[in-house]
Amino acid sequence: MSYTLHIDKSAAKTIKSLDRTTINRIYKRLKELSEDPLDLRISDPVEMSREEERKSRVGNWRIFYEIDDDTRTVNVTAVRPRGKAYRKF
Repeated sequence: MSYTLHIDKSAAKTIKSLDRTTINRIYKRLKELSEDPLDLRISDPVEMSREEERKSRVGNWRIFYEIDDDTRTVNVTAVRPRGKAYRKF
């Protein structure tokens, strides 16, 4: 059973500003995450944070998200370039 995907407004704005190829790659990854957000091949826990926070790498971009198992929702909180990804939000 898949999860519902919710993308925050700032993350959606970042995605829309990217080139078409990168947008397609990110949406493909988001689809994979909605099917299994804990898949270790495509995601990792964010170190030094809560257990629900995870990240997924797409080229030089990082997708940060949280999992809510009660409502079966994946909340995408940020999409950032690798160089700025690990700074405070």
